[in-house]
Amino acid sequence: MKIVERSSVGSVMVLSILLVCFAFGFSLVPRVAAQGEYVGVKKCRVCHMPQANAWEKTKMSKVFELLKPGVAAEVKKAHKIDPEKDYTKDSSCLQCHTTGYGKGGFKDIESTPDLAGVTCEACHGPGGGYLKDDLMSLKNKEFKRADVQAAGLVIPDAKTCANCHNEKSPFVEKGAPFDFEKRKAQGTHEHFALKYKH
Repeated sequence: MKIVERSSVGSVMVLSILLVCFAFGFSLVPRVAAQGEYVGVKKCRVCHMPQANAWEKTKMSKVFELLKPGVAAEVKKAHKIDPEKDYTKDSSCLQCHTTGYGKGGFKDIESTPDLAGVTCEACHGPGGGYLKDDLMSLKNKEFKRADVQAAGLVIPDAKTCANCHNEKSPFVEKGAPFDFEKRKAQGTHEHFALKYKH
């Protein structure tokens, strides 16, 4: 009978320890990025420096700044938006002025600053699934594009952009068609020839 009691006590202790670990967010297994997890622009920059440098010069990299009071005041006034209001916590704005808001990405500027603005993953999907040693990495320079797409890489198209560039935006003229090719040339990043075949 004592053996059963000890076994039960041991099981209860193990279960209690596991519950405490999970309650506080600890894990007994090393943490790796899941498929839908956002990893941030710094991870992309390692392999895509020219694209990252070109992107930093675009409006898309700086769109979070537009949410701050007093920034682009004349443009905001022209679109009947209060130029002195702070929109940096406005969920209707954060969906398009950050990366992955409401989808496990941007939470706030303090805890997720690398996801402010329209970063790589806003257009190419969360990198957690495809930025891996056996997929897209410096260890696998000749990865297959089909493999990384299957793991979550998005090749953006007009529909990708239309998630934000649509009539819900106060800056989009009602009924104006979205010109994907024109906007792509103006606002994303330079498209450099890749060094390796994919």
